[in-house]
Amino acid sequence: MTLAGLLAAWWLAVRCFAIPAYLLPDPGSVARALWSNRALLLDSTGTTLAETVMGLVAGTLVGAGCALLMVLSARVERWLMPIVLLSQAVPIFALAPLLVLWFGFGMASKVVMAVLVIFFPVTAAFADGLRRTAPGWLELGRTMGASPAALLWRVRLPAALPAFGSGLRIAASIAPIGAVVGEWVGASSGLGYVMLNANARTRTDLMFAALAVLAAMTMLLWVLTDRLLRRLIFWAPEEGGG
Repeated sequence: MTLAGLLAAWWLAVRCFAIPAYLLPDPGSVARALWSNRALLLDSTGTTLAETVMGLVAGTLVGAGCALLMVLSARVERWLMPIVLLSQAVPIFALAPLLVLWFGFGMASKVVMAVLVIFFPVTAAFADGLRRTAPGWLELGRTMGASPAALLWRVRLPAALPAFGSGLRIAASIAPIGAVVGEWVGASSGLGYVMLNANARTRTDLMFAALAVLAAMTMLLWVLTDRLLRRLIFWAPEEGGG
């Protein structure tokens, strides 16, 4: 229903304001471009999806590792936190040319960019979840003779999983940003590459078609991540509005 309303508003805006096609094509033109370039877009989607998924997995591992290290050691946190914050203070657009220079025009530079985009929300959410473990649970564990390692594995980690899941959902929705930015800077395939070349040839309809595919891919990735987390963290209560 929302999608139909947006398409209708888009079509009316183009018709009523007589917007030129090179500025904003109508939905029909975009649909035709999507169909006529389906082979190119399908192949490009595979490339961008692979970069995104690898970046998401690697970024999740890096973020979870950083969170654990910072929570377990105040000294490590004092050393690591400025680096984590600095990685977010520098815009990814400024780092992208350097990463392409260091890691090449292949998939590696795009995966690294995706990691830089997503590991911060994972780190922040997981670290916050680990710190907010209910004191009563920790006291009960100590009363039962649990070691610090057992408290971490059996109490703090399970208690932090809902917060970790929230960070991972955010990461899944923004992971394609790093891959696409990398493809804009230097690549020979991918949806970002298609959009860049379409822009150079004033193929606005193809640009919008690639953008629509990217949006659909991102939404699918988020839904799959959300479904997986709901199955894995099934004990976490969810409150919904009436």
